[in-house]
Amino acid sequence: MVDRSEQAKALASESRMTILQWLKEPRRHFHQQETGDPAEIGVCVTLIAAKLKMSQPTVSRHLELLRRAEFVAVERIGRWSFFSRNEAALADYRNWLHDNL
Repeated sequence: MVDRSEQAKALASESRMTILQWLKEPRRHFHQQETGDPAEIGVCVTLIAAKLKMSQPTVSRHLELLRRAEFVAVERIGRWSFFSRNEAALADYRNWLHDNL
């Protein structure tokens, strides 16, 4: 079971919340991805970094916190990492908040 405090920490950043919002509609926000359909394989970290106007290592740290909280999944294709929302984990966290607050 995931640590709820880790999940709360993962959401305690405007940048990470923005990433989650963008990943909700990946085709709309990352239509320029050439490698594959962002709704099917996820979004390349380089595109997320460019859209956030942050360095790739900084964005990778944000994505790692979201991954540890289980809010995003990563698919590796070759040397590239593609990120997508984990809707089941997000729904579980919303339900847990509703039941406990």
